[in-house]
Amino acid sequence: MVQLNFNHLRYFWAVAHDGNLTRTAQRLNLTQSALSVQIRKLEQQLGHPLFERRGRQLHLTEAGRIALDHADAIIATGDELIGTLRDAGIARQALRVGALATLSRNFQMAFLRPLLGRANVELILRSGSTAELLQSLEDLSLDVVLINHAPARDKLTRFVAHRLAEQAVSLVGTRARLRKKGSLIERLRQHPLIVPTADSGIRIGFDALANRLGVRPQIAAEVEDMAMMRLLAREDLGLAVLPPIVVRDEIAAGRLVEAHKLPGLAETFYAVTIERRFPNPLVAELIHRKEKWGVGPT
Repeated sequence: MVQLNFNHLRYFWAVAHDGNLTRTAQRLNLTQSALSVQIRKLEQQLGHPLFERRGRQLHLTEAGRIALDHADAIIATGDELIGTLRDAGIARQALRVGALATLSRNFQMAFLRPLLGRANVELILRSGSTAELLQSLEDLSLDVVLINHAPARDKLTRFVAHRLAEQAVSLVGTRARLRKKGSLIERLRQHPLIVPTADSGIRIGFDALANRLGVRPQIAAEVEDMAMMRLLAREDLGLAVLPPIVVRDEIAAGRLVEAHKLPGLAETFYAVTIERRFPNPLVAELIHRKEKWGVGPT
């Protein structure tokens, strides 16, 4: 049985975090060639290259990213052991999740809930634009990306979009504002509206619906962030056009009311992964729950 050489692992760990072989060698008081030899020996033990060169830069391979996750846990546990001499802690598995900055926080929490509170799981959460997140997924710095539209897939991309849920979009407001009964058209004409920005799928669909209904809505606010839309709806700035999951807690508490479902409007939630030789098993655990989201395979 081949046993791991922890000196080799620590050298790899140092280079992976520095991202520069020369700088790491200087810091460790080693020659660059000696440090390279140590990393090659680790690669031989593991049977996979851990770095690839792109110009003058070192980048982790997929195997290198997995090795770094384990190295982080091993070295952290060793440091804790030295510090406490007992209760060295539990090896933790990292899951790196990226989410569209405007995506419902309630949906994100629902997706992650099975892992919350697990002592052996470390969640690393990042947000950004779709382009930024998908680039990070390709660079293997994220394990899964949560967005509201499926990315294009062709011979040059390896994205896999897992459809998790589809939420109807509704007109939502305070009880006071909705006390008087009215039809959808009447309410669209009578009340100011809080809507997503013009480039969002929901807004495009809503504008088309308003046109079909012959309504010219009064826009009180155009908002990119769903969390801000929720707050403005609670402040009674107007009726909000959003998926009810965004204001689930407020509806349950009676602070907001779902007045009308908007016909033909829905937001679809996707978990996007990339074809990998060594996928993170935690991702599959979360995605395989999708029968609980009420959607079938896509």
